[in-house]
Amino acid sequence: MKHWFTGDFHLNHGNIIKYCDRPFKTVGEMDREIIRRFNEKVDKLDIVFFLGDFSFGTPEKYLEQLNGNITFIKGNHDYEKSLPALIHDMVIEIGKEHIYLTHRPEDTEDVTSYFKLIFVAHIHEKWKFKKVGECILVNVGVDVWDYKPISYGQIIKELEEWKK
Repeated sequence: MKHWFTGDFHLNHGNIIKYCDRPFKTVGEMDREIIRRFNEKVDKLDIVFFLGDFSFGTPEKYLEQLNGNITFIKGNHDYEKSLPALIHDMVIEIGKEHIYLTHRPEDTEDVTSYFKLIFVAHIHEKWKFKKVGECILVNVGVDVWDYKPISYGQIIKELEEWKK
């Protein structure tokens, strides 16, 4: 069983292709490819933390296609008709590391002194890692991870390379 992190699928959202220069011709192609890449990585028993902005309208048709046990954190596009996520932020523990999870980087200002790692989404293709004081923000959105979820181990490996 692995821990996976992802966000910003924006399924069924045509404008996101242009807005983020995604390499897809149509919404259908984007949706199918993101779901395929997700299931290529995530097994049925894996734990997934989804950090916001899942879909525009009817999430049920997508949810039933995805592997894993998914915990959704509310994104700025997650509302009643897209995905009624209830969790704004949370803290998880992997090994001895406490990691703060939330959708928007700007919502971390009050907690950066308490955590070494904070995982966010929302900013799409802007950056993977960003140092804020002693804390490192990690963008887990699909736009910077080849439209796939990223495992905790992969994040730590890439983070070590980034620090060099």
